[in-house]
Amino acid sequence: MMPTVICPECFHKEDLENVLTAQSNQNVIFQCKECQLVIKNIKTSKG
Repeated sequence: MMPTVICPECFHKEDLENVLTAQSNQNVIFQCKECQLVIKNIKTSKG
């Protein structure tokens, strides 16, 4: 079962793999398929 991510803007629920994109510098980009909200450079525990 895939973890679910909830958009902080419109509260749309989507599977993790559909809304998060990993970058080579260990940061992550979130993009909501419903409201098109984009949050860039989300720091992870590795970066």
